[in-house]
Amino acid sequence: MTDSEKDPPWSSDSDAEEQPPSAAEMEAAGQNSMFADEPDPAATQMPPDEQEKPANSAPAPAPQTPATQADADPAQPYRVLARKYRPQTFSQLIGQEPMVRTLANAIERDRLAHAFLMTGVRGVGKTSTARLIAKALNCVGPDGEGGPTIDPCGECEPCKAIAEGRHIDVIEMDAASNTGVENVREIIEQVRYSAVSARYKIYIVDEVHMLSNSAFNALLKTLEEPPAHVKFLFATTEVDKLPVTVLSRTQRFDLRRIPSDLLAQHFGHVCEMEGVEAEAEALQIIAAAAEGSVRDGLSILDQAIAHADMEAEGGQGAGGTVLAARVRDMLGLADKSAQRRLLTHLLDGDAGALLAGIDEQYALGVEPLALMRALMDLVHRVTLAQVTGSEPDAPSEEERAAIADFAARLKAGQLHRLWQLLLKGHDEVREAPDPLVSLQMALLRVLHAAELPDPGALIDRIEKLASNPAPASPQTSASGQSDATAASPEPAPANADPAARSDGVALDWEELVERVDNAGQLRVAQMMRDRVRVIELTHGHLVFEQADEYKDDPIPDIRDALFKLTGTRWMVECGSGEAQPSLREASEARARAAEERVRQHPLVKSAFAAFPDAQLIDQHHDSAPPTEATRKWN
Repeated sequence: MTDSEKDPPWSSDSDAEEQPPSAAEMEAAGQNSMFADEPDPAATQMPPDEQEKPANSAPAPAPQTPATQADADPAQPYRVLARKYRPQTFSQLIGQEPMVRTLANAIERDRLAHAFLMTGVRGVGKTSTARLIAKALNCVGPDGEGGPTIDPCGECEPCKAIAEGRHIDVIEMDAASNTGVENVREIIEQVRYSAVSARYKIYIVDEVHMLSNSAFNALLKTLEEPPAHVKFLFATTEVDKLPVTVLSRTQRFDLRRIPSDLLAQHFGHVCEMEGVEAEAEALQIIAAAAEGSVRDGLSILDQAIAHADMEAEGGQGAGGTVLAARVRDMLGLADKSAQRRLLTHLLDGDAGALLAGIDEQYALGVEPLALMRALMDLVHRVTLAQVTGSEPDAPSEEERAAIADFAARLKAGQLHRLWQLLLKGHDEVREAPDPLVSLQMALLRVLHAAELPDPGALIDRIEKLASNPAPASPQTSASGQSDATAASPEPAPANADPAARSDGVALDWEELVERVDNAGQLRVAQMMRDRVRVIELTHGHLVFEQADEYKDDPIPDIRDALFKLTGTRWMVECGSGEAQPSLREASEARARAAEERVRQHPLVKSAFAAFPDAQLIDQHHDSAPPTEATRKWN
């Protein structure tokens, strides 16, 4: 049978000339059918004149586009730097060499896990790493015969489709908007089917910690024993929110923060690719503001480049150059020289110049919290330069010399106290309703704290004063004994020997009360200590005066307690006459006398001279009145 006999009679020349769809068109059609994307009306709607044409009519020639119009309207719109310079190979993934080495060894030895978990702070390449792993596993090489490799070619159809986000076998899901168990159930139903055109069917789940507990539980069995053609790639910034059952089923990679010097080098390379000049200090400022995140740094760099272009159009500054001063203004950061001036004012105790410097920086747009952080960073660098003894870490020679001067001028204790005061002020400024006022008050507190004497120097001074005490005045030396006596609540009569009599009576009475206490009659013993002022005490006879603040009659309790103790009946009565202080009052008097002796010590007097508002603190916390022997003073 000839070719003409095989063709049906209704076939036409135009149908024979039609070419089959390409692989890319098939990929796009499959992607649209799976995810039910809405067709573009502008792209799918056919003009009326086209609808009326017969099927076998030749297509109309495309309109010719002038060259100037093509140049003015590029095919691709502008993409931000964070998307434009997303890593396309593992060699372009900066700062994650240990993870790349581990993946390379796993691919080379064919020891690929079925689930990977990428965790780390924002902008360090978690999602980019997941896409690179998908390319590495599905790359077939330029000749279509290659296998998994750590260096995907980027030229084969799977590499191009994955890079463009249109591969039908690489499904990327945002867990923040697909949190329920229904979304996970769709994955579970689809994993049983083999990949359409790739080697592996790969599911990339971004922000996986946003899945609900039910969704995690539904995924556990599939995650533990997935089909051989399925790989799971998870990315999250909050790995502590993932259940331990999920962590145990994945191979975890902790992506590290990118060092500032590496970020600055990367940003310099991006500026070269963009044809933009940038100062080295400007790149370092952007790298420091990025806090280890490549995406944040590229976003700041994108804004800085736009700022530089606007400067060029306005005719000011260097045309198209990213300047450090402009970056500081854009980020609201304090100038390095202004930071050093503020620290100098703090150390010199110049409150007026300090407040003027704060107002100047605030007028320039520097936020109070940023200014406080800048001072903390400067103190930190001075401390590191002092501890290590190496050259300070600073971009300019002037700044290095200033940091070295601060390191030689300040002591380690001063730097640590300065850091603690600034740290406390930072928290106050962050939470204050008026940050500027809080900043001023916090820095003034630091300034006045700098005037306080160093604790070590103060101790040396006190020791010198104690070793060479000043001679006591005649009034003090003559009244040393009388001051202690005057501290008692009741003055002794002039015509008697109150000290000898008080000691004798108090000693017998105190011993008797102690025996009552040891006999187990604690309440009565405490009553005898607090309320009884002895007038006469002999065997079997007690005459006393009750303390003024007590009104009830303690005689029955005391008589019964003494009878149980001695076995004889006592005559206990209230009387009037020359009464001795109660045991409690005598103990308090001795304590006051001891305190006075402590205060008269030269070392303590020197401490009170240095700190007039200081207090002498008693560390004794027992309920019973302390005696002079057990009383401790700090």
